[in-house]
Amino acid sequence: MHSRIPPIAFHLPLIKINYKYIINFIFKPDHRNLIVHIQEKVMTELTLQNHRRTMWHFIPGLALSAVITGVALWGGAIPAVAGAGFSALTLAILLGMVIGNTVYPQIWKQCDGGVLFAKQHLLRLGIILYGFRLTFSQIADVGISGIVIDVLTLSSTFMLACFLGQKVFGLDRHTSWLIGAGSSICGAAAVLATEPVVKAEASKVTVAVATVVIFGTIAIFLYPAMYPLLAHWFSPETYGIYIGSTMHEVAQVVAAGHAVSPDAENAAVIAKMLRVMMLAPFLIILAARVKQLSPATGAEKSKITIPWFAIFFIVVAIFNSFHLLPKAVVDMLVTLDTVLLAMAMAALGLTTHVSALKKAGAKPLLMALALFAWLIIGGGAINVLIHSLIA
Repeated sequence: MHSRIPPIAFHLPLIKINYKYIINFIFKPDHRNLIVHIQEKVMTELTLQNHRRTMWHFIPGLALSAVITGVALWGGAIPAVAGAGFSALTLAILLGMVIGNTVYPQIWKQCDGGVLFAKQHLLRLGIILYGFRLTFSQIADVGISGIVIDVLTLSSTFMLACFLGQKVFGLDRHTSWLIGAGSSICGAAAVLATEPVVKAEASKVTVAVATVVIFGTIAIFLYPAMYPLLAHWFSPETYGIYIGSTMHEVAQVVAAGHAVSPDAENAAVIAKMLRVMMLAPFLIILAARVKQLSPATGAEKSKITIPWFAIFFIVVAIFNSFHLLPKAVVDMLVTLDTVLLAMAMAALGLTTHVSALKKAGAKPLLMALALFAWLIIGGGAINVLIHSLIA
């Protein structure tokens, strides 16, 4: 009687081969079974090792971005901070910049993979989920006049940004586009959404976000102060549309509208959401322009890189318009979206050096100031004119 054969293990790096295949190979030579078994084991183990290595490559950076986001969300929930119009997105990039210029240079090798993942992929997912904040019924709420006002304000502001940035202030195209997107559409979220389309440097994105923070914060206090002076031309509702069609961030619009009246706040938010809806077609048109200006020739030049996350943004907004999901689920998705966008902002701040901002100089701020003046004066004129024509 044969004694019991102990288990036999044939090791490749971290790979065990079933002893039965070796016994069969000895007593019933069948090379194919053993070879196939070894191949399967090798490929499986290498795939698992690569997966583990990939996961650990991303975890530290994502964890750091998540911690910054948690602090930003906590800070943004403080009534005094929220009342000043500082959203979690703004706080996330500010905290990211502080850490990015102090602690992060010592740990960037461990965190770089996750930080870049947050800045690129989480950003796109955040823009897609942003569609859950919108419904197409909001278009009907502002009426034809609100739609025309938003279209004219957005297009005129961005075209002015292109002209002033490159012709007057001598800024590069990317910086001009990013500042223009932030001023004309929806602040920091628009800047972040524009970045992957134009492939701008992190420092330029941060400069554009900084202009949104500075002038958007000023607008929070300026617009309510202007209302008594402009009450002859505006009702609370039309002044709310004026706020929503000309201010930068959604949070800033809410703060300014609330300071005027509940009716103004409601109209301001609806007008602002309509501008946010225009983000997707704006990105598609901008992508076509980027391709048109690219140095590629022939067949390559004819191809347009479609920002698919913008298309999915529209799809999500359309889906949300049918109210198929319970409100609790939509609220949860909106919260998740805020977290993802804040993580992207935190990652952006981590990779932005103060020296790069100093290098940008005062020109971006002067350009943003000119756009801010246009939004107040030109945007106000557009509002008065359209309301008088479309009563």
